[in-house]
Amino acid sequence: MSRPCALLAWALLALFGLGAAQNKETPACCGPIVPRSEWGARPSECSQPLTQPVRYVVISHTAGSNCDTPASCRQQAQNVQHYHASTRRWCDVAYNFLIGEDGLVYEGRGWNIKGDHTGPTWNPISIGITFMGNYMERVPPARAIRAAQSLMACGVAKGALRPDYEIKGHRDVQNTLSPGDQLYAIIQNWPHYRE
Repeated sequence: MSRPCALLAWALLALFGLGAAQNKETPACCGPIVPRSEWGARPSECSQPLTQPVRYVVISHTAGSNCDTPASCRQQAQNVQHYHASTRRWCDVAYNFLIGEDGLVYEGRGWNIKGDHTGPTWNPISIGITFMGNYMERVPPARAIRAAQSLMACGVAKGALRPDYEIKGHRDVQNTLSPGDQLYAIIQNWPHYRE
C-alpha cells in the first residue's frame, strides 16, 4: 500500500472511530460508505447480479431535496427508497450508491446488484451513482464531489470497476436533464468522462 493511501486510510479510520476493525473486503483507500443498515434502508427484493468488472458509471441527480448532514441525508436516502420501492414498485432504491452533500456515500444496491437507474440498456452494464439534490442551478459541495471520485477509485481497487471505466452523465444515455447543468459541467472535466 502506498504511503499516501495508508495515511488516508488511517485518518479516515481514526475520524470515524473504526480503529483497527477495518473490513477485510474493503481496500484501505476506500472512504467510508454508509451501509444500508445505518441509513435505515428497508430490505431489498433485488437479486439480479452485475457482471464485474463493470465498464460504465452513470452519474445522475435525484432532482429532489438536497441534504447536508448525516441525519438529513439518511432521511433523504429513505425518501428516495420509499419513492422507488413503494410508488414506482421497483425492488429497491434504483441506484447503486447515493452521494450526500454531507460528503458521505450511502449504499444503495451496492457494487454487486444491477440497478434501475438508466433503463434496460445501461442498467446491466453500469454502476449508477446519484447525487441527492437538484444540480440544475447549483453545484454540489466539494466534499460530495470528492466522495464520488473516491467511490469510483474504490470500485477499481475492489475489482468492481474496470481500470479504464467510462463515466457518462445520465443525459448522455437517456432523454433527461439529469444530472443537472451544473453537475454535468463538472463531470465533463473528470478524466474518465466520455460523451
